[in-house]
Amino acid sequence: MPDEIKEPTQTELAPQESAVGLTMWNDTKLMNLAYRTAGMLAKSKIVPENYQNSPENCLIAIDLANRQNLSPMMVMQNLYVVKGKPAWSGSFCAAAINGCGKFTPLEYVFVSDGGGGCFARATRFVNGTVCQSDVITMQMARDEGWSEKSGSKWKTMPRQMMMYRAASFFARAHCPEVLLGIQTAEEVQDVHGYEAETKATTTVVLDMEESNAD
Repeated sequence: MPDEIKEPTQTELAPQESAVGLTMWNDTKLMNLAYRTAGMLAKSKIVPENYQNSPENCLIAIDLANRQNLSPMMVMQNLYVVKGKPAWSGSFCAAAINGCGKFTPLEYVFVSDGGGGCFARATRFVNGTVCQSDVITMQMARDEGWSEKSGSKWKTMPRQMMMYRAASFFARAHCPEVLLGIQTAEEVQDVHGYEAETKATTTVVLDMEESNAD
C-alpha cells in the first residue's frame, strides 16, 4: 500500500520566527560581524574618501550591499553624498537595471521632440512586455529648472544627462527595488544645485625682514 499522506500540523505550517527577517539591524552577532568588517574597510586607502576613517558610513554601505547582493566595494564606489543626501551614480542606475535579471539590456532611444529627447526601454523576461520610461527632453530640463542650476551638466553634456535621467525614470516605474528608494546623484544635483568646483591655491608668504637683510 502507498504510504499514507500525512497532513502537516499547525506547528509545521507556522513560520519559524527565529529564522525569518534576521538582519544586522536586529541580530547582535550579525551587527558585531558587520561592524568589524566596516572597521577594516574604513582603514583602507582604496575606498572612496567618504568612507575612509568612517566605519559608520562603511556599515551603511555593507547594509545596502547585502540588500542588493552586491560587493560593499561596488556600493562604496557608486554611492555618493550630494548635498547631505546619499545618491547613486547615474551609471550605477543603468547597471543595476541590467544586472537585476528581469529585463533585456537597457536601450536608449533618441527623439527630436522637445528640442531633443531620449527614453529608455527594455523587454521584461517573464512575459515579453516592452517597458519604457517617460521621454526626457531638453524642454523638460528647462521647464523643471534642471539646466538653469549653476554648474549644470545639462548645458555641456545633454545627451548623457538625458540617458541618466531616462534610466532613473525607468527604474522608478518598472523596478524601484533596484535603487532601494535612493535617488541618483544627477537627480539630487538638478534639484539642489551643483557643488562649486574648488581649486587648490598656494599662498607664498615672504619674510620681508629676512629679504631686506639679504
